[in-house]
Parts: sequence; C-alpha cells; structure tokens
Amino acid sequence: MTQSTGPLDGIKVVACSTAQAGTVPYMLMADLGADIVKIELPEVGDNSRTSGQVDGYPSSYFETNNRGVKSLTLNLKDPRGKEILYKLVAQADVFGQNFRPGAAEKNGFDYASLKKINPKLVYASISGYGPDGPNAPLPGTDAMGQALGGVAEAYSTPGKPLRTGIVSIADESCAILTFGGILAAVISAQKTGKGQKVETSLLGAQVRMMGWTLTTTMWRDKNPVTGQARINGTAQRPAMSASFEDRDGKPFVFQLKGRYWRNAMTALGFYEELETIGLGDLGVVVDSNDKRDELLSTLDACFARGHRDHWVEILRETDIVAAPINTLLEASNDPDVLANGYVTEIEYPEFGKTAKVHGSPWKFSETPAQIGVAPKLGEHTDALLAEVGYSTAEIEILRAEKVI
Repeated sequence: MTQSTGPLDGIKVVACSTAQAGTVPYMLMADLGADIVKIELPEVGDNSRTSGQVDGYPSSYFETNNRGVKSLTLNLKDPRGKEILYKLVAQADVFGQNFRPGAAEKNGFDYASLKKINPKLVYASISGYGPDGPNAPLPGTDAMGQALGGVAEAYSTPGKPLRTGIVSIADESCAILTFGGILAAVISAQKTGKGQKVETSLLGAQVRMMGWTLTTTMWRDKNPVTGQARINGTAQRPAMSASFEDRDGKPFVFQLKGRYWRNAMTALGFYEELETIGLGDLGVVVDSNDKRDELLSTLDACFARGHRDHWVEILRETDIVAAPINTLLEASNDPDVLANGYVTEIEYPEFGKTAKVHGSPWKFSETPAQIGVAPKLGEHTDALLAEVGYSTAEIEILRAEKVI
C-alpha cells in the first residue's frame, strides 16, 4: 500500500530561522508534507539544540520545534555559502527568517535580494514588534510579546501584579499566524505568479489572540474585571464563565448564558439557596461588584461540599459546558487529547525509548499528517547540495574550508 502524502506535498521551503516562533511554522508545514530545508551554522547549529534538555531524551525544545525538517549547514558569510543559498531559493516556494531587523539586509538574504532570484517567492519575516513603529529595530522574545500584548491580564488575579506565563504563548500564536499567512501567500503566488513578503510579529499575534475581549475593552475604554470569573453581557442577557474548586481543592470551570442559570443551579442543588439571597437571576450581578462577589463566594462554599467529577458530570448532563482545569501533565493524559492524537508517541531508537510528543492539531481524511523527528546537525547537507549540482569532490572541498 502506497503511503499517502501530506496536503503540502510539493511545497519547498528554505528557512534561516531559529528559536520557536521562527521554526514552528515550518515544523507544522513539514508535518503536512512540505519539504523544509533548515539552514544552520557549520559545527554550531541552531543554538536551541541544547535547550530544554531532559536526561535520556533529545532536546525537548529543538525536537518540538524542528521535527521533520532537513538540516543543511551553511556559512552565509562566505560568498560560496551565499551562492548555495541562492540556488536553493531559486527552487523554493517559501523563504523564512526571524533574525533581528536589519540582519537579513546586512547579510544579503533580504526580500529585495531574493525576489530578484525568484519572483514567485513567498518571503516570511517574523519580528518582535512588527515592521513599523518606534521599537521596530529591537529584538523580541516570547516574554516581551506577552508583556506588551495584554495576555498577562487574561489570567491575572485582582490586586496582584501582572506576570507573564511559563508557556510560550506569544511564540506559538505568532508561529500559527505565520503558518496561515504563508499558505495564503503561496495560494496567491500559484494563482498570480507573483510572490510577496509576509510579515508577522510576536506583538501582533498577542493582540489578535485577545480577540473580542480586546474589542470590548476598547469600546468601553476601561480594563475588564479579571480573576475567578468572566461575567459579561447585559442584565437582560448575561453570560458567565467561572472557575471553582471542589472539596479537595481540584479546580474546574463552567460556562453558560443567563437563560440556563436556573436549570443549571437547580440541577446542582444550589438554586433555592441562591434565590433566598437574591441571586436567582444571573443578570443582577452584571452591574454590581458587590453582588458579583457575593455570588462567587456563595458558589465557592457550595462547590466545596462535593467532588469535581460529580459537579462536572451534573453540569454536562444539564447541557452546560463544563470541564476540569488540567495541569500540563494532566492535559497530556486527557482522554480526548489522546483519542484525537493531539499527543502521540514516537520512537527514538538511539535513546532506546518511545516518547510522547505533540501530535497534529489537524485531521485530514485523505492526506494525514506524518510526525517526524528533528534532524541531526547537517544531516542532509550532502544530499541537498547534490540536488543543486555539487559533486562529491566539490562538497568535500566546501566542508574542508568550513563553508558547510
């Protein structure tokens, strides 16, 4: 039986990208069958190859962000190295880089230069702050993106300082938006024969991820109420999303609209108690901080009488969205996560083990994703150079002279 190819089979990418936001777009494309060539420094490689080390495993950071790609070592400061890059670009659909603004121009792989070589090229450029604005020349990191984009407020606790989180939200969201932008530009290039530059940023990704909550904040011209619950809408049409803890301190969340309030609270056995203190209608808390606080403290006490699984089951049976709040480890073992292949397992023979890794967030009925492993440094150098016309003898000279 012939193995099916991915939906991006035939798409060729050359990426001079490092870190997370700059590599994940191409890892996702590799999962879906694209041919990704990752350019790395000879003998050194992407400095993230040693990040996220766990005893007995490969680098969790490099493996997660670079699986399925090909590694070619190239010294781009040498004219011969630059010539090789240009030959690869001439055959590529996409070129990607996330260097500090100005570095691509300085080193001869900016959009204007590569466009002359391949007019159909889609050129993806990722920065910290975006191409315009007072801080455009500055380097960016995930923490910077989180700090400026508003995500710290999303999970903040009233009365406590805003803090960035441990998960690379800015990097990952920027990578996914870059992935989408690249595909849109590739489709355009296929239709028109004309490539273009696609620019994304860590900051821009965070602003987009704030979604309708940011729109509401701007229209109201004041910050949202944060903490345990999100209560919004009007007194006539309220809605609520809130988290609580059970008797053992295990957290869970539920979300509903006001018209389901009575049914949900009745099923839980709380409605009469709430009605007695004037909280039989969720709408009364929308414009009253005191009522909001009273509602939350009352529900805290109610839910502390039982177990999380019991409460979640009741709410789901009442057709209310509810779920336990997972830790990262719990999320990796969640039955729906596993059943859908969002986390899967892959063999690492050289480490003598099978390990859990990210699966694919997509399911294609005809062209399923294929999960690979990250390449060894320079693993594909000889084969790739042969493809663009270099002989074995020429490759040996380039290696001896540290061009590759």
